[in-house]
Amino acid sequence: MKKPIVFTAVLGFSTACLAVEIPDYPAPTGDTTIVSAEAQVELVFSGGCAVAEGIAAGQDGMMYFSDVTFTDFCKDEAGVFPQGGHIWQYDPATDTSSIFLSPSNMSNGIEFDATGTMVFVQGPDSGGRRVMKKDMNTGRGFILTHLFEGREYNGPNDLTIDEAGRIYFSDPKYFGYEPMEQAQHSVFRIDPDGGVTRLLSDAGKVNGVLVSHDQKTLYVGAWDNGTMDFIRIPEGEGAMPAYIKATQAIYAYDLAPDGSVGARRTFLEMPFGAPDGFASDVDGNLYVTVRHEDPAKRGVYVYSQEGKEVAQILLPDTFPTNVAFGRGAASKMLYITASNSLFRVQLNKDGYQLPAK
Repeated sequence: MKKPIVFTAVLGFSTACLAVEIPDYPAPTGDTTIVSAEAQVELVFSGGCAVAEGIAAGQDGMMYFSDVTFTDFCKDEAGVFPQGGHIWQYDPATDTSSIFLSPSNMSNGIEFDATGTMVFVQGPDSGGRRVMKKDMNTGRGFILTHLFEGREYNGPNDLTIDEAGRIYFSDPKYFGYEPMEQAQHSVFRIDPDGGVTRLLSDAGKVNGVLVSHDQKTLYVGAWDNGTMDFIRIPEGEGAMPAYIKATQAIYAYDLAPDGSVGARRTFLEMPFGAPDGFASDVDGNLYVTVRHEDPAKRGVYVYSQEGKEVAQILLPDTFPTNVAFGRGAASKMLYITASNSLFRVQLNKDGYQLPAK
């Protein structure tokens, strides 16, 4: 049996929405303390315009994720006016999804701090190019940072929060017509008093970021796809392949108690595919969404703290983007955004979450 799914063919850098069929999802494989061969990968949402991203568990039991709507081809019903991005909420209790925030000004990565406040980045392509927070009780939003040294960010992509309340976010440039105003791809840190520090700029074209469960390591993913705006490469000027053999790696930095980092070290070279979003379980295993060069091998790869692959959760022929655990009684449920969809799978490990305050 095959499951129908509609997704935007971003892997081929097409602007067409294609209706395709993908096979039943394979059973997870690997360390049985992490995955079970009896576990089933479920499709729980499909219907975003372009790329689902930034999945995160709210303290209200909902799962929140971004719908990144590229303005060149995500339009209104008349095909005239571009969409401005959305944040969806998925309710596991009712198995339903609904729009939580629209426009989201091209939101991408989402996290919740220890108080339950939503923190999210907004990217380019008519997006906010800033970091925001939203009070889940009042609905009010606040700008945490929108300029650094008087210049706009390039394209905030992902974020992570430590137990001291510091926010770390990546600022690459993958798409959008806007010029790069920051001179390099960097990871920034926002302190609780509002101060912003450019933390590191030696990880190449940065993407996913994650503070480890023990607060001692900052993981940074790098994926150099060879362009600053893959959507608008003019036809006839050279078709960019889906994967360019450039930097594809996960780097690790020792994280000091004051939020500073040590020297870069290579946690994992990934010549076989690009890493995107991360999550961690309570034992420190790293869950990485990987756009493998072999479409049959795309999905979530699990690595020990030593960088050894210990499990796979495959989602063939999709575009894996991000991953997050549920909370409370659902702490063993892993959610995965891929293509324009949301998936989930029950695991044997509890996911790590910031301790609630």
